[in-house]
Amino acid sequence: MAYRNSFKLGLLGAVSLTACSTVTPSSSVVSADVMAIHQRLMTLDTHLDTPAFFDTAHGYDIMKRHSYERDGTQVDYPRMVEGGLDGGFWAIYMGQGPLTPEGYQQVRDKALIRATSIHKMAAANPSIFEIALTSADATRINATGKKIVYLSMENSYELGEDLSLLDSFYKLGVRMAGPVHNGTNQLADSANPGPLGAKWGGLSPMGRDYVKRANELGIILDGSHSSDTTIEQMIDLSATPIILSHHGCDGVFEHPRNLPDALLKKLAAKGGVIHMNALGAFLKVLPQSKERTDALAALRTKWGNPNDLAGDKYEQYLNDSNALDKQFPENRATFDDYMEQVLYAIKLVGVDHVGFGADWDGGGGVAGYDDVTMIPKVTDRLLKAGYKEADLQKMWGGNVVRLLKAAEDYKASLAK
Repeated sequence: MAYRNSFKLGLLGAVSLTACSTVTPSSSVVSADVMAIHQRLMTLDTHLDTPAFFDTAHGYDIMKRHSYERDGTQVDYPRMVEGGLDGGFWAIYMGQGPLTPEGYQQVRDKALIRATSIHKMAAANPSIFEIALTSADATRINATGKKIVYLSMENSYELGEDLSLLDSFYKLGVRMAGPVHNGTNQLADSANPGPLGAKWGGLSPMGRDYVKRANELGIILDGSHSSDTTIEQMIDLSATPIILSHHGCDGVFEHPRNLPDALLKKLAAKGGVIHMNALGAFLKVLPQSKERTDALAALRTKWGNPNDLAGDKYEQYLNDSNALDKQFPENRATFDDYMEQVLYAIKLVGVDHVGFGADWDGGGGVAGYDDVTMIPKVTDRLLKAGYKEADLQKMWGGNVVRLLKAAEDYKASLAK
């Protein structure tokens, strides 16, 4: 989850617009031959922020088709089918708050609710979604035609000062976890450290214990949103390869959320994987007009947080937001900008160490790559660049499953 440039896309949830009818894969964005190859791949995105919509005032029906153009949302079941997305890691995202007992307790409760909401999504649609707990579950669930639901934790601030809560989230299904989001916390320094700054010089003492406990539980450690120093220490300390679930490369565009080449090579040398982020502000400088900035501020003042709106008020907000976007269009990065990052990473560290985590519903998406219906375009572009189907299978799903297996195997080795 990251902050979107547009207020509409930064805070809103979603509304059910069109009833779900029979859904079939679409090859409208690529040729039929490319779509056939894409459909053979097991495609997993490692950072889906859609669960943040489940607990809004207006709610979110994952089974109904929504519209990016209308409400800014990017993932639902009909669009997953159309784009050939087989599932991925559904994030328990919690924003950073004060490092106090009260702050920890409040966000802990919200995180537990979010985890429960993901389980409810699967339980309400048992023929469509299935919770995955092991590396083997991905292939098994995919073979049934269901969508794969792994749980991840973006920001472990909710653990407070009680590391045993990581065990509790593991029992709830979490198989990937990152220590920090925007703002340094009790575990680690953030890439966007906020008022605390680089307090720890990487991981805190508790953060080092967090790495050890995640290894013992068989949880993949996620370095996205961590500072480069934190990421390097995680690579060094972790007994298993770490992931960057939605990240980018400094070699293309220097940004705190992008990794320097030397550190990316170090990640790969230990078996880790970078999953490429499609958030525009991490791809290039995107200045917005003063008119748009002022209009967004006025929209905030008028409506407050759209997540708190329901019914007609939410529809009226969407009308205002869409009119704003039409009058003062957002300056956006493009699909070509995204693919420049992807191809750079592959050339630098190889197909065994690259995957996809576009940050759908959390800020990701660029012009020409607006929602999950468009993910076959990545397959198309990589095939045109000379990569083979076996290469694509690694990047779309195989690499993260390998990391899951490594985490499981390490956990099992401790029991011997």
